[in-house]
Amino acid sequence: MLNWLLIFVPITIGLEFLRPQAHTLIFIAACLSILPLAGWLGRATEQISHHAGEGVGGLLNATFGNAAELIIAIAALQKGLYDVVKASLTGSIIGNILLVLGASALTGGLRYKSQRFNATAASAQATLLTLAAIGLILPAAFHHLQGIPRAAPENALGLDIAIVLLLAYASHLVFSLRTHKSLFKGKPEEEEEEAPWSISKATLVLAAATAMIAWISEILVGSVQQAALSFGMTQVFVGVIVVAIIGNAAEHSTAVMAALKDRMELSFSIAVGSSLQIALLVAPLLVILSHFIGPRPMDLAFSPAEVLAIFLSVLITSQVASDGETNWLEGTQLLAVYLILAIVFYFLPEAGTQLSSGR
Repeated sequence: MLNWLLIFVPITIGLEFLRPQAHTLIFIAACLSILPLAGWLGRATEQISHHAGEGVGGLLNATFGNAAELIIAIAALQKGLYDVVKASLTGSIIGNILLVLGASALTGGLRYKSQRFNATAASAQATLLTLAAIGLILPAAFHHLQGIPRAAPENALGLDIAIVLLLAYASHLVFSLRTHKSLFKGKPEEEEEEAPWSISKATLVLAAATAMIAWISEILVGSVQQAALSFGMTQVFVGVIVVAIIGNAAEHSTAVMAALKDRMELSFSIAVGSSLQIALLVAPLLVILSHFIGPRPMDLAFSPAEVLAIFLSVLITSQVASDGETNWLEGTQLLAVYLILAIVFYFLPEAGTQLSSGR
């Protein structure tokens, strides 16, 4: 573990209070701080999965890994930065199912010829991903089909679809944790020399790491826009790619380490489960919260570029998950799609991501 990088945690906090204008330095220090914290979060999640199983472990990792993104999104929501919120949500969805799952399949595939996971469970999650994509594509289609943009029907449509998505996520939890939890158990882990943590210790470390990641992530986002200018990046690229990569550091480390131990069931549960949680829980919650804490309600009409990226990501991920088996080539293909999307967002001008000037 990169525990020596923990020194950047107090450095980041110190820079934030003592040199708040040093945005580039704060950005770099915050990025380095999140890496070891994500490692501890991932380790605690693995320990909990010893006691509760792969399905619960993957769900907890996704939940705590997305906690920082939810906190950051709420802060942006209060300021009315809805395009930033939507860009970060898009980046989280495609980052998890392409970058995290792709890196896991590649690294695990280099050690093992092929890695298997439960095809029925994977199919259920892939279908939910498709449902999530439909819930995000149709509001964008409605925005264009209605002709003259009108905020009232779009806000009502977004709120109604958000409720449906939340109900779909609740049904997924019942399916994976109660009625069909045997599908998500995964293969038993080989015994290690190190004694497993107690459930209380693992939970405490998980909570502490999550709290620190949330704090550092908030500092990072506060400096990322100015840092992006110094690096020549657009705010859209930063929101969809850079912030998403850093925000998903916990999922990255845990999923890859699980794949290296031939625990692809846990890797798949973390990667796809996190995307599902963003699309079916976090995004709908933000839509509902915007009616209470935002300057105006937020709709679900993502930009054409964001919608296309989500649709293509879900499409290839469903194909990879269909046979319940991964190898290094499939991991490379997922990463290739992610790189293509990153290149497109890098060259895409800010105006190309807007649905309308009224958003």
